[in-house]
Amino acid sequence: MVGRKRPLVVITRKLPDPVETRMRELFDARLNVEDRPMTQPELVAAVKEADVLVPTITDHIDAALIAQAGDNLKLIANFGNGVDKIDVAAAAKKGISVTNTPNVLTEDTADMTMALMLAVPRRLAEGANVLTGDKKWAGWSPTWMLGRRIWGKRLGIVGMGRIGTAVARRAKAFGLSIHYHNRHRVLPAVEDELEATYWESLDQMLARMDIISVNCPSTPATFHLLSARRLALLQPSAYIVNTARGDIIDEDSLVKLIQDGKIAGAGLDVYEHEPALNSKLLKLAAKGKVVLLPHMGSATLEGRIDMGEKVIINIRAFFDGHRPPDRVLPLRT
Repeated sequence: MVGRKRPLVVITRKLPDPVETRMRELFDARLNVEDRPMTQPELVAAVKEADVLVPTITDHIDAALIAQAGDNLKLIANFGNGVDKIDVAAAAKKGISVTNTPNVLTEDTADMTMALMLAVPRRLAEGANVLTGDKKWAGWSPTWMLGRRIWGKRLGIVGMGRIGTAVARRAKAFGLSIHYHNRHRVLPAVEDELEATYWESLDQMLARMDIISVNCPSTPATFHLLSARRLALLQPSAYIVNTARGDIIDEDSLVKLIQDGKIAGAGLDVYEHEPALNSKLLKLAAKGKVVLLPHMGSATLEGRIDMGEKVIINIRAFFDGHRPPDRVLPLRT
C-alpha cells in the first residue's frame, strides 16, 4: 500500500502487542489502549469515520448501528470466528463487506472442552479448593472426594464441525465412545477414524449419553437448541459441557435440573447473558455441581495472534482490490 492513503482502522478492544504493532505499521490504526468495551456513542463515532472497523465479541454491530455508518466504511473485519453479533445482511445492503477469523481457535477450544469434560466428573475444582480453603486437609481417604470415571462413557457432541471433530479426537484418546448430532453427516472416513455414531435425532442422542458437549455455532436456529424439554431428556448421571455460546442452552432450565438432581453437573465457559452471571450458577459452583470459567476457551496468546494475523490479511486483501479470504456472506450466517 506504498504511495496510497492508508485506511483508517478502528479497533474496538486491545489486541496482543504484536498484532497492534503490525496494524500500526500497515494502517492508520486507532487502538483501544484502555481495553474497555466501546459505548454505543463511541461505536457510532467509529463507524462514521472509519474505513475499517475491527470489532470483537463484546460489540453489537446491529442494523441500527450499520445504518449510521459513513460512506468510508467498507469493511468490518471481525476479530473472532462468530459473527452472531454482526448484522451481516444489513452490512451487505449498505455495501460493507464482513470478514471473520475461522480455523485458528479450533485446537484451543477443543483443549478447553476436554479440560471441562475432565474437571466436572473428576471434581477438580473442588479438590483444588480443599488445599486453598480455610480448613486444613485431613489427608487421603478411600471414600473421600469420589468422582466419576470418563473412560468408557458415551460422549454426545452437538455440532460436529471443526471444533466438534477436534473434541472427538481428544475424547476418543481418553477412551470415550463418540456419538454426534449434526445438520449433515460427516464424511465416512471421519466416522471410521473416530468410530463415531451419527444420530439424526438430537432427542434420541441426548437421552442415551453420559456427557454432552455443545460445539455448534450460535444462530437463530440454535437459540435454546437445548431447551427445557430437551435438557429433561438427559440421564440424572449425565454431565453437560458448553464452550460454544451461552444462548444455545436454556440456562434457567439447566440450573433448575441440576438443583433438582436431574442432571449431575455442568462445565461452562459461556453464559446466556454474559458478562452477567446467573447467581444460582455461582451457588451450584460453591456446591461443586458446576465448574465455571470466564469465556477463556480460546484464550491462548498463540490463538489471539493468529486471529490478528487473519484480520490483517483480510484488510490488506480488501484494499489491494482482492476478495478477502475470510469474507462472510449473508446466506452463510
